[in-house]
Amino acid sequence: MLLLLLIAIAVLFGFGFLNPIWWGAGAVLVYGVTRHARDRGGGRTRNGGADLGDYRDYRDYRDRRERWDRRYSRHNRARRRREDRRDHEHHE
Repeated sequence: MLLLLLIAIAVLFGFGFLNPIWWGAGAVLVYGVTRHARDRGGGRTRNGGADLGDYRDYRDYRDRRERWDRRYSRHNRARRRREDRRDHEHHE
């Protein structure tokens, strides 16, 4: 896949000598490829470690979990208050 992308980029830049619009298309392709690799965590750390994709997945999971916990606890809190109110009214 990488080889095909490199060939496509080379062809687009080669066609750029015929019409400069092809240079723009090649630049957009290069930007898209690098952006996609960065979003997937394809970069390496300074010390040569593995990519950061696992941490990003963990961070996304943690954020979703925190939102869910806030929503769920709010829902339960309201339900518990209603039940407590009913219990208090029945005991009086």
